[in-house]
This record gives sequence, C-alpha cells and structure tokens, in this order.
Amino acid sequence: MSDDFDPIEQQPPVNDEPENGEELKHEPPKERPRQKKQAAIKPFTFWRGMQTALAAAFVVATLFTIWTPGSLVEGSLESRMALALQSASGNYENLAEATAESAIDNGPKNIGIVAGHYGFDSGAVCSNGSTEAASNLEIATLVQKKLTDMGYTVDLLEEFDDRLEGYQAAVLVSIHLDSCEYINDLATGYKVASALSDQNMATSQRLTTCLSEQYGEVTGLAYHAGSVTDDMTYYHAFAEINPQTPAAIIEAGFLNMDYQMITENPELIADGIVAGLLCFLNN
Repeated sequence: MSDDFDPIEQQPPVNDEPENGEELKHEPPKERPRQKKQAAIKPFTFWRGMQTALAAAFVVATLFTIWTPGSLVEGSLESRMALALQSASGNYENLAEATAESAIDNGPKNIGIVAGHYGFDSGAVCSNGSTEAASNLEIATLVQKKLTDMGYTVDLLEEFDDRLEGYQAAVLVSIHLDSCEYINDLATGYKVASALSDQNMATSQRLTTCLSEQYGEVTGLAYHAGSVTDDMTYYHAFAEINPQTPAAIIEAGFLNMDYQMITENPELIADGIVAGLLCFLNN
C-alpha cells in the first residue's frame, strides 16, 4: 500500500512558492493531515464501494423482476403485490386502505356482485331444507357491505337481473356454492372461472388469479382443481354484460363438506372474495 502514496510524497506543494517564510512554515502541517486522512479512508472506501455496487445490482435485479410483464411471469404483478401485503399484515384491510381512493381512476366506478340463483330459483337444496340461493345471498350481501364501507359503489344483482344486459362495471363477480350431495372426501374447496371469450384475456386472467389466490389464503380452503364446468366458463352473464366489464364466477365451497364454514362463518367467505377483488382493483 505504501507504493500508492510515493507519488503523493514526491509531488511539489500544491501552492506556488510562498513569498515569505511565514507561509512556508505552515505548509507542511497542511499536507501531512491530508496524507494521513487518505491513508485511513482508502481501505474503507474500497470495501464500501464494493458493498454499494452489490446493493445497486440487487436493487436493479429486483426492479427488473417486479416490472416484468405479467405475460412472461407466472402470476400477475398485482396479485403478487397483494399477496405479499396480506402475508405481511395478516389482514387484507391494509390493502383496502391503498385501494379505496385510487383503484378505479378511469372507467366505471361501480362493482357488480351477483347473488347466484337469487330471484330465480333455489339452486342446490340440502336435506335439511337450506338452499344455495339463501347462502349465496347472505355472502353477497356481506361482500356488498364490506366494499361499501370501504367507499365503493356496489350493485347487488339477481341471477337474471335485467340490469345485466350491457352492464358496465369495474368488475363483476357471481357468487355460487357447490352441491349439497356427498361426492367423496375430496369434494371440498372452491374454484374460479372467467369467460373464455373475454376480449381482454390478460385482464380476465388477472381477475381469476387474484380471486383464486386471495380467497384460498383468507379462507384456508383448497382450490378444487379439475372441476371447473362449462356452466362456469360459459356462465350466462358473461354473454350479457358489456364486453369491457371484467367478470368471473366463484364456487365458494361445497354445501356438503364445507357446510359448517358456509353456514356458521359466511363472513370469512365474504372476506376472501373481497380480498380477491381488492387485489384486482389495486392495479
């Protein structure tokens, strides 16, 4: 390391030759502290520079990953952000605080919630007389109240509501429940589908992803893979609403294996649906 400083020691003083001896007397004390300060700082600066370079590389790599288009990365940015926020806080309402005022900046300001079978028929009827339509309406009403309390305008719709024709909204979700009949021990959990003919498949996929991930995270129910039917993917409302309205249908649980949660804790189910909607709206 001493070789690094030989050029400094051999250089003439920075200032021109002084005109009097008094100024020359003070020149050496000015140079020696500078040399000692450089000798002390140089090793520190080197390692600090290495740390800074590594930190900068990490930040750049992280930002690149975050802003990679959703079509190239599994799962959308919005859903991953929402899931991270929820995991960190343990409560989706923290996400709602950042969503309610800014999520729907352009386009329709309302949200549509269809209570499956409401106003049309009973849906599935269980042996004890409870009906799918009644449970759907209870959950949909809770979803409406929670979102309204957060500052959203929410339309509660019947199954074949006249308002569905050409309906425009920031998002529409239809809430349903699965069979009361015992199928097997694996007939538990939920499933989500959106329109196959959706003009904006990226938006449709993002809505489906948000609902699927957030609902499962909040309720603890498993996704019932492989049981999405044509009745879901070709759900009648998809063809009735405005093509620009993102829409999905959720079968929120089985009225057999998940009956206890559905009837005793419908608010948890509503929380899961609200979390999925907030994930989607927090664009």
